[in-house]
Order: sequence, then structure tokens, then C-alpha cells
Amino acid sequence: MSNEIPIMPVETDNAHHRVIRTFVKRAGRTTTGQARALEILAPQFVLNFQNQMFDPMASWGQERAHLPMILEIGFGMGEATAKIAQSLPNINFLCCEVHQPGVGALLKRIEELDLKNIRIFSHDAVEILQQMIADNMLNGIHLFFPDPWHKKRHHKRRFMQAPIVALLCQKLKQGGYFHCATDWEPYAQQSLEVLRAQTQLKNSSTHENGYSDKPSYRPLTKFETRGLRLGHGVWDLIFTKK
Repeated sequence: MSNEIPIMPVETDNAHHRVIRTFVKRAGRTTTGQARALEILAPQFVLNFQNQMFDPMASWGQERAHLPMILEIGFGMGEATAKIAQSLPNINFLCCEVHQPGVGALLKRIEELDLKNIRIFSHDAVEILQQMIADNMLNGIHLFFPDPWHKKRHHKRRFMQAPIVALLCQKLKQGGYFHCATDWEPYAQQSLEVLRAQTQLKNSSTHENGYSDKPSYRPLTKFETRGLRLGHGVWDLIFTKK
């Protein structure tokens, strides 16, 4: 498994003939418990990237293959992911994260909570969307606290860009939703602008500012709780496919 954090090619820098990506290499120590989880549990819960469509029946079996499916992009250490999956047992979750300690941490939570509804891709989320997720397949997509790439010269690396949002729309079912949450207001503003410009999407917010209230299924992480205590804001954006 790679230690790279995705997510995807955004555009081509013609001057240097290279693809600009929205990930960087990230160092991190894998704990003994995470390494054990990777060794023992990965064969059951971590899926291989393949150049063919994802088959829910092969991953979940007949009993669960018909259930709604949500894709989570970049789950970090999996704290919120496990809580959401535990609270929504009748929804299947495909979760993408290439940071090895994070994958190991989520596998540990899967074992501890006896979760049946999570499968993991340790691979670039965009390549998964492009090559393994059929059009109109997903009931929802979660993107919680993506890297905001604060510096202006790095804004081109942000996940929330028009071509990427168009790809997400392509994979959502009609009535399916995309939910992004961020604690960086300029990123929230830019994301709102991109989402509003996508004609296939409708804002679910009832507020004039365009942001949604935090839905009950999204738990507060320790990081988020600390930020709120310090007076930092969090912005949720929820759009549905028309």
C-alpha cells in the first residue's frame, strides 16, 4: 500500500508536461495494533483497485448487495467513518484512504465494533470513481475536512473543482447527495461557488447563506470539538442530484 494521500489529477501543467495532483506524500508511523489489523483484516475488508466495475454482490453478498451505498473520500483515521457506519447499519460504505496508518486504524474500529457495512479502497479516489464506480451507482458521497491547500498558489490542488464535481455528479443516483464539511471558511466559500455552478445539483440548505446545518449522522470528531471550543467555525454543504 502507498503512503500517498490522494486524491486526483486536476489539470495538466503544459509548461512542464506533468499532471497537477491534489495529494502529497505524508509520513506516518504505523502502530503495532494498526499493523496487526492490516495483516489480519485487510484481506476481508480492503478491496483491490481494478480496471473493472465494482460489484457489490462480490463484496457484501446477497444479503447486503441491494442496500444503499455511500462513498467516503479521505477518511483520515476513520473515527467519524466508524461512528457513521455504526449508526447506519443498513447502508454500505465504500471508504477511500491511502494513508496506511489510517487504513489500519479504521480496520481496528471495524473489528472492535463488529461492523459489517464498510469496505476500504487504499487507492486514489478519483481513479476509483473513474474506473470502478458505475454511473448512477451511489446514493451519497462524503468529503469531510479535505485539505484546504491554504496558499493561493496551491488552490489548483484543491479537491473541490468543477471537473471533479462533475465526475461526482455522474456517479450519483438521481436524488443522491454530496456532503462536504470544512473548517476553513475560504474553502467553504469556494466550494459553495463550485457546487452552485453545477447545474445537476440542488442546494439542500434552507439558509440564505447556502450552508446546511450539521446532519445528525455526522459526528463531531475530537479535532472538530477542540476547534469549536476555540471558536473555529465548521461549514457543511449538502447538495442533491436533480
